[in-house]
Amino acid sequence: MKFKRVQALKGTVRVPGDKSISHRSIMFGALAEGTTQVTNFLKGADCLSTIACFQKMGIEIVHDGEEIQIHGRGLHGLYEPVETLDVGNSGTTMRLLSGILAGQRFASRLDGDASIQSRPMKRIIKPLRQMEAKIKSIRENGCAPLQIESSMLHGIHYDSPVASAQVKSCILLAGLYADSPTSVKEPYLSRNHTEVMLQKFGAYVTSEGTTITVMPEPKLYAQKIEVPGDISSAAYFIAAALIVPGSEVLIEHVGMNPTRDGLLRVCKAMGADITILNKNHSGEPTADLLVRHSGLKGTTVGGALIPTLIDELPVVAALACFAEGTTVIKDAQELKVKESNRIDAMVKSLSLMGAKVTETEDGMIIEGGHPLHGAVIDSRLDHRIAMTFAVTALAADGETEIRDADCVKISYPDFYRDLYSLIEN
Repeated sequence: MKFKRVQALKGTVRVPGDKSISHRSIMFGALAEGTTQVTNFLKGADCLSTIACFQKMGIEIVHDGEEIQIHGRGLHGLYEPVETLDVGNSGTTMRLLSGILAGQRFASRLDGDASIQSRPMKRIIKPLRQMEAKIKSIRENGCAPLQIESSMLHGIHYDSPVASAQVKSCILLAGLYADSPTSVKEPYLSRNHTEVMLQKFGAYVTSEGTTITVMPEPKLYAQKIEVPGDISSAAYFIAAALIVPGSEVLIEHVGMNPTRDGLLRVCKAMGADITILNKNHSGEPTADLLVRHSGLKGTTVGGALIPTLIDELPVVAALACFAEGTTVIKDAQELKVKESNRIDAMVKSLSLMGAKVTETEDGMIIEGGHPLHGAVIDSRLDHRIAMTFAVTALAADGETEIRDADCVKISYPDFYRDLYSLIEN
């Protein structure tokens, strides 16, 4: 894909359903009794991988127009898969499903694409083994493919060294099958969709500070779920409107969960003109966001903010290039173990476009105010890198080419169509 500077972005866009919530709606619906109905489900490649895995374990999942119906079979209703469960590129599927499979009375094997086979799985293997799960990395390198055997799980308290919703969720889901309560303490609170949704389905989940506890063997009941728009997908339109002069974009029905709204807090600190409209607090909170071009200033992003915008940090780095002064991103080591090493990807690619950016051990330092120009960008098959540079290019001189740009299908299949719909000719 090739992009050039544009005059302005104007109009209204509605981003697809939240990826985290879409994944969990399939998983929890499968483990519940009855038929769970899901609207605004994200039909990206990652979430379709989750559907395929549960279909291989005997769960009937029906696409009925704009609705997904999951015919649940209860906590112990999954069938032993006759083949390897392929999670594709989805770390969420791999890690959360491992927690569920650890408590089953059958053996299973999980694998995925080359990217998944390089991502760290020791972070879930260690706590699951503490619960006496029989799980191993087949190549003994701490990565996929994983082999999981039947075992009796014991409840534990786990002090997680990382604030990771995937690690936390894996342990809590295994805890549904344990013989006693299971709790996870994080250094900072990560996104809490698992806790919120498990409670909605009927599990007994409590939280105190950054410690979450789940009681074993609940009876889960089917629900109706309306998935809010994914704030991680909205981030690219927020950034585009902020950096392209004359822009004004309305983004409708965006999820506003307080464990996910770090981007909005950072944008506010940078002086962004964002108006929050039509707040709705039934279920997961949502709102419409009216975003106008703004003069931005540098800021510091770190600490407890990081888990609330970990997927949006690439676009924050891009915004920083258009801000006055210096922006520091720190405490973001997790960026190194995403679909790509996003610290390395952003530093090298922004530098190619003329940005003044320095890599640090846990993030980067960006000096704003240096005009950007077009370049050839390697997406590294990372959807968030591709989308970040698509919008960055709209405010840069010359032409920017993004290689392997179709990787956006992982989370936002219609991203380029929606972006072009806002560009004024």
